[in-house]
Amino acid sequence: MFTGIITGVGRIAAVHDLGSSAAHGKRLHIQAPAGYLDDVGLGDSIALNGACMTVTSFEPASGVFTIDISAESLDKTAGLDAVDQSVNLEKALRAHDRLGGHIVSGHVDGIGTVSHFEPLGESWELRIQAPAALARFLAYKGSITVNGVSLTVNRVLDLPAAGGSEISINLIPHTVQNTALGQLRAGSSVNLEIDTVARYVERMLQAGVLPGAGSSALHP
Repeated sequence: MFTGIITGVGRIAAVHDLGSSAAHGKRLHIQAPAGYLDDVGLGDSIALNGACMTVTSFEPASGVFTIDISAESLDKTAGLDAVDQSVNLEKALRAHDRLGGHIVSGHVDGIGTVSHFEPLGESWELRIQAPAALARFLAYKGSITVNGVSLTVNRVLDLPAAGGSEISINLIPHTVQNTALGQLRAGSSVNLEIDTVARYVERMLQAGVLPGAGSSALHP
């Protein structure tokens, strides 16, 4: 579990195939910031651009760690297989940590496309076109994770003709300077994770669950 508060920006230093076919995944070597791996152990979870990955080896002295990513994960995410690509890093949440962002699982729900990213006053306006499958989970002032960063949706515009929705997000200078989001451009692909609460509300509505329903099952 994560919070969407980025704790470092890393770089994909090398990518190696784990097999000879498209059914095989890849091994990524990630260069982390100095000291970032001091409290990391083998098998720990670290989110890369919002995707939860397992540390398979690490060298604290050099600041390099490796992860193995499956072909399925590569197909469902963006920006995790290009050498020299900057990636947002977040270590898994500890029980005593502050929940500075929102509850993030590290499971990418879909890939969005940046439609606009420009300065607006002292901040930056980021607009992203989200796929149709995620549109119903997006709400004004709701939370969304973009490349692992917990952000607040300022506006939602449904696009019936194109399918999906466009969301608008305001990024303060601190976020732009301390995450890899500052490298985005119009046309960039980004990993999106919807709010966990929205996911459960959708499931409850699909199942027709109403307040008070099911009480007889608990108290025969």
